[in-house]
Amino acid sequence: MRHAKFIAGAVSALALLVVSQTAALAETIKFGVTAGPHAQIAEALVPVAKAKGLDIKLVEFSDGSLIDPATNDGDLDANGFQHTPYLDQQNRDRGLKLVAVGGKTVLLPMAGYSKKYKSLADLPEGAQVTIPNDPSNGGRALKLLEAGGLIKLTPGITYKATELDIIENPKKIKLIPMETAQLPRSLEDVDFSVITSHFALSAGLNPKKDGILIEDQLSEYFCLIAVAEKNKDAPWVKTLVDSYKSPEVKAAIEKTFAGNVIAGW
Repeated sequence: MRHAKFIAGAVSALALLVVSQTAALAETIKFGVTAGPHAQIAEALVPVAKAKGLDIKLVEFSDGSLIDPATNDGDLDANGFQHTPYLDQQNRDRGLKLVAVGGKTVLLPMAGYSKKYKSLADLPEGAQVTIPNDPSNGGRALKLLEAGGLIKLTPGITYKATELDIIENPKKIKLIPMETAQLPRSLEDVDFSVITSHFALSAGLNPKKDGILIEDQLSEYFCLIAVAEKNKDAPWVKTLVDSYKSPEVKAAIEKTFAGNVIAGW
């Protein structure tokens, strides 16, 4: 009996030690996302990370332009809402020191929509077309319009394309740059609008069903996880990436978005 009590006590003490060590190793980070699809994906991420010892506190922003500066300044530990061209632009324009970790995460395909016409061929000469007014997504929209045959750009131009790079415009479409969040509303007043899926989905538009022009899976527009450069080798970064790029999160994306958000792993 004494031996049994001793063994039971030893086992209890060992279990308590393991729990204490696990709690001591657990870390808490703040993860910034935009409202909408990225927040929904992050909600699926939280329990996966927690099981791996990483407690993620989600911080949701309605204005995505605030997320990178907050990450750079340490108010956030990491974020997951942007593609490489946008991150590069933020680092360059704002003097930030953020880096991508873990490779590509998800693609939210950009698409073009119209409430007046059913195909690109139906667009009239002089059609009014709204596109994002931020440089990275504006260039992305121009590349999509080129893929649809509506314009032709300077050969070899990348996502950095601007209206000055348009060398052919057979339908003489009139481009109207606009704040990205306002693009879905513009559909009532214009002929065609190119909208990022983040805002399209939030407005009830379905890129696969409602879009009459949709981009291919261009790797430069896959989203990423970003951290301050000084944190890129922190142990929790690997846990965060492994948790995000897990079978559980991928299954949640496929179930929730039905192909309108594409997991890159």
